[in-house]
Amino acid sequence: MKTSKEWIEHFRENAKELRVNWTIKPAISQIEISQILHSLQAWQLGETSDGTHLIRASALYAKKINDPDYINAVNLFIKEEQKHGNNLGKYLDAINKPRIKQNWGDTLFRKIRYFNTNMEIWTLAVITVESAAQVFYQALKDATACKLLKQICTDILIDEAYHIEFQCERMDIIVNNKSAPLKFISRHIYPVFFFATSLVVWMAHKKAFKAGGVHYSRYIRKMRYKYLKTLNKIATTSKEMKCYAECKSMKEVTVA
Repeated sequence: MKTSKEWIEHFRENAKELRVNWTIKPAISQIEISQILHSLQAWQLGETSDGTHLIRASALYAKKINDPDYINAVNLFIKEEQKHGNNLGKYLDAINKPRIKQNWGDTLFRKIRYFNTNMEIWTLAVITVESAAQVFYQALKDATACKLLKQICTDILIDEAYHIEFQCERMDIIVNNKSAPLKFISRHIYPVFFFATSLVVWMAHKKAFKAGGVHYSRYIRKMRYKYLKTLNKIATTSKEMKCYAECKSMKEVTVA
């Protein structure tokens, strides 16, 4: 597990990586545009948030746990997300398509987070959305033959893997400081939020998902896998994990 200082160093070093070659001219077909444009515009808008409310929540949390470096780490995390928005916006400009200023999904998410200063809720939301983003950007990459757009998607996917690690480490710290009854409640709330949000993302972008070969059943399988690797793993106690491992081992011996 990295410290906040180590995450600051990671984000600073990662910012030096230039994975997108902007000398490549965009080459995207009208069919591809018709399938992905709406979602491309919506995600571009979502990635451009200034993060004011997340910064406020992280500042309160950092003061509570006496870790001022965490605020700087969150600021750098937000800058990396904004880089994604800037790259997607630059691509939209290059193909002469407008950047939108409003989207129902983005508006809903912004309203929900506006009054939230709870770090656990923030972290839960970010892990969920970034897990869905991984599936989305891979689908977007597979839905196009445009080399430039593929590079943009690859850059985002690399960053998102670290973003989820960053947030999961924080959630692990938060959950481990909870009492047993609160941990029990978390194990039941997390999946409800995760899969309800996943369904909203699917409904909003199913056309683009399908263009990338991700139909509903495959999307749900991917999201379930991501949930098991992240929130479920965090919310499950070490005792439960040991019991699960022992049961699995016994089953394997029986089968053998």
